[in-house]
Amino acid sequence: MTQAENIDLELFAKKIRYYTLKEFTLMGFGHYGGSLSIVETLAVLYGKYLNVSPETKQDLNRDYFVLSKGHAGPALYATLFLKGYFTEDWLSTLNNNGTKLPSHPDRNLTPGVDMTTGSLGQGISAATGIALGNKIAKRENHTFCIVGDGELNEGQAWEAIQMASHNKLDQLIIFVDDNKMQLDGPTVEINNPLDFVSKFQAFGYFSKRIDGSSVSEISETVEWAKANQGKPTAIILDTVKGQGIPIIEKMSNNHHLRPDEATNIEIIKAMNTLGEEIEVNN
Repeated sequence: MTQAENIDLELFAKKIRYYTLKEFTLMGFGHYGGSLSIVETLAVLYGKYLNVSPETKQDLNRDYFVLSKGHAGPALYATLFLKGYFTEDWLSTLNNNGTKLPSHPDRNLTPGVDMTTGSLGQGISAATGIALGNKIAKRENHTFCIVGDGELNEGQAWEAIQMASHNKLDQLIIFVDDNKMQLDGPTVEINNPLDFVSKFQAFGYFSKRIDGSSVSEISETVEWAKANQGKPTAIILDTVKGQGIPIIEKMSNNHHLRPDEATNIEIIKAMNTLGEEIEVNN
């Protein structure tokens, strides 16, 4: 990846993070932690690799993206807005009555959403089905899926993972957002996931762990994954819940936040700083 591409993707990530925070600030609460930890991955996918656009959203040969950890929907909405799927005013309606942006993605409401998600384990299962259907139809497109580390407590997820391996779905690329926290606390204390790389390799995947905050490393690894043949790929993202916003990163309960006034002031300061950086570099 060229230096210019890297700069563009880092700027895109800042924009996604800024508008994600703006959604939460307007609503006053939400799934801050897990939305912020996937920002860089969304920036790389939608900024460089996903063969999708508002004009081709019905094209069966486009790439597909499934956000299996559906509670991170606000980060996806910020991304889709920036890609032109809808206008900025939609973001202020997040999770309100009559909104087209519910707290978890709904393919029947939001342009650009390929699969309704929220029930953990459901999205990765659907992504596997999409990839299998495309393989049967002999399409050359890819299916990308982001799954949560806590979500992988679900047995349904591993049934899908095994089925994808059995069917040699080499056009399926799974990202595990290993931010090491889930709703009730650290994943190692609730249900120790052990080593995700080894687990996926045991299930018949290409797999590696990378820095989930580095757009360059994510980009290089997507290149590697797209070149893999004969079996699916799992990319383990080493991330931090609340990534990119120090005050949220330090919280032990940042899965879903309803910030008090003092915390909200600090979050808004961080958001405004991002806005200023975007203005300078845009």
